Amino acid sequence: MSHIARAIALVCSLIFSWHALAAYPDKPIRLIVPSAPGGAPDVLMRELANRLSQQMGVPVVVDNKPGGSYTIGTMELVRAPADGYTLAYGNVVSLATNRSLLPNVPYDVDKDLTLIGNALRVVNLMVVNNNLPVRNVADLIAYAKTNPGKVAFGSDGNGTTSHLGVELFKSMAGVSMLHIPYKAATSALTDLMGGGIQLLMMNTPVVGPHAQAGRVRALGISSQQKSATYPDVPTIAETVSGFEVVAWGGLIAPASVPRDIVNRLNAEMRTALNNPALREKYRSLGAEIAYSSAEEFRELARTETEKWARVVKFSGAKID
Repeated sequence: MSHIARAIALVCSLIFSWHALAAYPDKPIRLIVPSAPGGAPDVLMRELANRLSQQMGVPVVVDNKPGGSYTIGTMELVRAPADGYTLAYGNVVSLATNRSLLPNVPYDVDKDLTLIGNALRVVNLMVVNNNLPVRNVADLIAYAKTNPGKVAFGSDGNGTTSHLGVELFKSMAGVSMLHIPYKAATSALTDLMGGGIQLLMMNTPVVGPHAQAGRVRALGISSQQKSATYPDVPTIAETVSGFEVVAWGGLIAPASVPRDIVNRLNAEMRTALNNPALREKYRSLGAEIAYSSAEEFRELARTETEKWARVVKFSGAKID
């Protein structure tokens, strides 16, 4: 091919790429949430999807695909066309804890996924059934030591921070508790209020309103600092020194999505997260804006993978 022919081919390629980006998006975007409706990922992603819809001029439709410790929904993303019209919520579970907790993860985070950017971070509240005779974290530890294995804690799935957070707590506090995994956060919460289980350590958007209404009792918050949304709740670290569990998540896409589309989506997400109404909504739900670039998101996934691998090994956590 002559130099002129190569130049013409390059120009045509650039023109085609520019037209494709200029037209994007020109149809609805599907946003897969790999967990059940009503949980924190679902609630928070619906808020972000609504804002992105308004900005981009096309519907951003949330599609819940729960199950398999986030692997079912994530694999649906992996199999989707890499055209920017199928996205998913990727978080500490699908991008980090699964790698050390599951014996066989059906996707490779580094090869099968495009990380667009982190969006948020969420802390957990440790809450108990109102009939459990404990008023604070120290009481819980004493009760669990007196009644080893008799305190049942729920989670919204193996490998979630509601699971591994309590496993970390157990190992650091030297107590024994029974893990009961649920397919949905709402189911675990219903059982907690009904007395089927005694404890949850779950994302604040899910359990916070119930704690504020007095339907469950809040013992502690999982961050190192107290929460402005729950100022009367002490940190778990005040009793168990060094304890911290923070969930995070953002947008991901299939591998090989064009870089221009990744940049566009990251910029749109950043604009959405800077919207005062969305920021206030997230704050009211107990979530924190934690925007990152695509590169920073991938580095977060890497460092968190290493952190949670140590927790899994240290705690002996297993898939039930």
